[in-house]
Amino acid sequence: MHALEKLLAKASGKSSVKTGEIVEAEVDLAEVNDLYLQVIKSFYEMGGKKVAHPERVAFVFDHYSPPPTIKAADNQKQMREFCEKMGINMLYDIGEGVCHQLLAESGLVGPGKVVIETDSHTTTLGALGSFATGVGATDLAIILLTGRLWFKVPSIVNINLDGKPSFPVMAKDVILHVLGKLKQDAAIYQAIEFTGSTLSSMEMDERFVLCNMSVEMGAKTAYIQPDEITFGFLEAMGAKREDFDVLTTDEGFTYSIVHHIDVNDLKPQIALPGSVDNVTNVEEVEGTPVTQVFIGTCTGGRLNDIKVASEILKGRSVAKNVRCIVIPASKKVFKDALKLGYVQTLMDAGAVFVTPGCGPCLGAHEGVLAPGDVCVSTSSRNFPGRMGSTQASIYIVSPATAAASAISGRITDPRKIL
Repeated sequence: MHALEKLLAKASGKSSVKTGEIVEAEVDLAEVNDLYLQVIKSFYEMGGKKVAHPERVAFVFDHYSPPPTIKAADNQKQMREFCEKMGINMLYDIGEGVCHQLLAESGLVGPGKVVIETDSHTTTLGALGSFATGVGATDLAIILLTGRLWFKVPSIVNINLDGKPSFPVMAKDVILHVLGKLKQDAAIYQAIEFTGSTLSSMEMDERFVLCNMSVEMGAKTAYIQPDEITFGFLEAMGAKREDFDVLTTDEGFTYSIVHHIDVNDLKPQIALPGSVDNVTNVEEVEGTPVTQVFIGTCTGGRLNDIKVASEILKGRSVAKNVRCIVIPASKKVFKDALKLGYVQTLMDAGAVFVTPGCGPCLGAHEGVLAPGDVCVSTSSRNFPGRMGSTQASIYIVSPATAAASAISGRITDPRKIL
């Protein structure tokens, strides 16, 4: 069996499982974000009176943080009241950050854990060796009621990444390149495991990006085999190795398909407006005027992302008529960036910092786009209307490319700035 299959087998009390099998597994951690008041409604509609395992449940206010509308504020109010009533202590209120980052920082997510959230980018947490996936309101309500949920055991795609890209090429460029080659339907309801020499030089902040955007290929979950980099991160978050179960893949296991991708000579990549898999080299569209640059989200708002942006913008200025918005993925990331001087550097360059959270990524607030806007973004999606007006254009890039474009006011290959 694959490590993920062993994980699902253990969580469902079985000795083995196979692709396509339906299992009912114990959930180690379930998270509800502030888009999903329906979880609470469904819980009561199904006769819920008591949450099965309140210590395994988290609520995170990140998509509307702080709430920009009366409706959003009322949803959060009802969620606070539910947590109080049900004895749920893991309530991350406004300003704490994005759910995936917060759970990674909690020390509760790691090898061998089943983690379920009401958000498609939950695949991010597979970088820590967990089975992590997103579900809708009804499924999450079932977890609140029972502590368990059914899953179909997915087949597993292997993406083997070889080579070490040269800075300023980042993990975002790597995953965009993969998306461009394999397309959005490459792994529908399959798991993606990333392997290869490229991973050995990637810190956790970068590995999260690979797993995060696996869902853009239709993946049910993503996975990276835990190693010393994984445990170094977990220990820094206050966790202990013995808190987790490190599972390994049997030598005889066969993947549904294996993709070998060499990233040694990879250039900075960019996804063109309308589709995240319409990818080309940044140099092919250089010179396109930009009105907004967005550095943030669960894909591009971690400490390493802010560090890279500050290194490129240090001693330089954001171009006239360009709005450069930076949103840290969590309060911890924000505080660390403050301590290390990245925030000061970026503000001196003309960047604007916003409360940790999702911000304009889903087109809700704190930087939504007007008709005719052209945004260069470190987020994960660029379909029409994602960040505001359907008549705005969104280019998906790495933090390095975003920072370089903020300086010139046009889409710019960061290698030229450096």
